[in-house]
Amino acid sequence: MKITVIVPAYNIIDCLERCVMSIVNQTFKDLEIILVDDGSSDGTAALCDSLGKKDSRIKVFHKENGGSSSARNMGLKYATGEYIGFVDSDDYIEPDMYELLSNAVEYYGFKMAQISRDEVNENGSKRPDVCIPPKKETVMTGHDMIRELLMHRGDCSFCTRICARELFENRSFPEGELNEDFKLLTDMLSDVDRFIILPKQCYHVYYRMNSNSRRSDKEDFSRVFSDIVVNADYVSELVKQKYPDLTDEAFRFGMIQRLDYMLHIPISMMNPDNSFYMEVASYMRKNRFKALGNDLLTGKNKLYIILLGTAPKKVRQLHAKKMQKSL
Repeated sequence: MKITVIVPAYNIIDCLERCVMSIVNQTFKDLEIILVDDGSSDGTAALCDSLGKKDSRIKVFHKENGGSSSARNMGLKYATGEYIGFVDSDDYIEPDMYELLSNAVEYYGFKMAQISRDEVNENGSKRPDVCIPPKKETVMTGHDMIRELLMHRGDCSFCTRICARELFENRSFPEGELNEDFKLLTDMLSDVDRFIILPKQCYHVYYRMNSNSRRSDKEDFSRVFSDIVVNADYVSELVKQKYPDLTDEAFRFGMIQRLDYMLHIPISMMNPDNSFYMEVASYMRKNRFKALGNDLLTGKNKLYIILLGTAPKKVRQLHAKKMQKSL
């Protein structure tokens, strides 16, 4: 069995070699490593070429900048492995990660296997787990995983799993969006009867404050937080079509995503000219009393939903004043 590992790289010269070497040094050797330089301008392109000369398993491709999804899609175009994995270029992995994953899919005959992950700060310290690893090997159905994602418990990252290449047929990562893994995975899970999650934390997410997925500055706000609402609407339609028994979970998910949006949007952007904000505010206002009857939402969730669904801007202004007084 051969695994293709796709690494999109953009202006990441300080981390790329560590990432690639953690893949090259895997105990599982039947790897095809595809580096996709996404129009870098800092020397990353040359480093990709240099790394490609050090190991015959590494293939390097260069393209104009188009984002991580675009780079991943190019990698998929040239992948020849029976299974596909991804590693983000600022992250790194344990030496036995792909051996554990390959053993799992071969033993069970599954189309997908997932490993656990942790997050590491720039100073090397470990951050609190975002996704709690299972205590032992856990077999789940695609339906089970959809529910875990709707309950904000599952890991939707493609970096922590290997997937049979056939699962990517007629599928690609949505380009120009963040949280792109969520949309593709929720679609793909309808073709996954069962898969396994391994408890060992072999994938290390390098937490960089200037990473695309972790920026919190005003300029990137609308893209990050609007995408999570768009994904909520997408999965709501998916649930209607394929998982009608998860309607309550999908409603909870949609409200939590919108609550996250409303709690983070700058007050200056909460105005009638912001059509996306107006749509989110309208949805919360219309559904705030329905939320009271959803047993999957906590009391705190419901309180915030009622307050922000009734008078969002005023509530945010009062909260801002309270925070200023506490400083």
